[in-house]
Amino acid sequence: MISVSETAKVKLAQLMSEEGYTIGKDFVRVGVKSGGCSGLSYDLKFDNQSVETDKVFEANNVKIAVDKKSFLYLVGTTLEFSGGLNGKGFVFNNPNAQRTCGCGESFSL
Repeated sequence: MISVSETAKVKLAQLMSEEGYTIGKDFVRVGVKSGGCSGLSYDLKFDNQSVETDKVFEANNVKIAVDKKSFLYLVGTTLEFSGGLNGKGFVFNNPNAQRTCGCGESFSL
């Protein structure tokens, strides 16, 4: 399962609304793809449908869809949002990552 912090939920609700999606009804699609300076990078987008091969669950009133392959890399991850002076944006706190890059957008196992 993936957890969603309160600050991430607030930012997701704002961004989803701007793009015509509704938090709690539509999905935040989270995934992992090849790339980034550490080998794997995170992917986050909005969707209004899930597919049969998705793992679908709800965290902090946010519906999340994850493809089965990505789920193996993301289980136990917390999605947070950092908007400070160094504003990183969405941050994936992934306990499975053995190494991350300086920007925090890619990782390796």
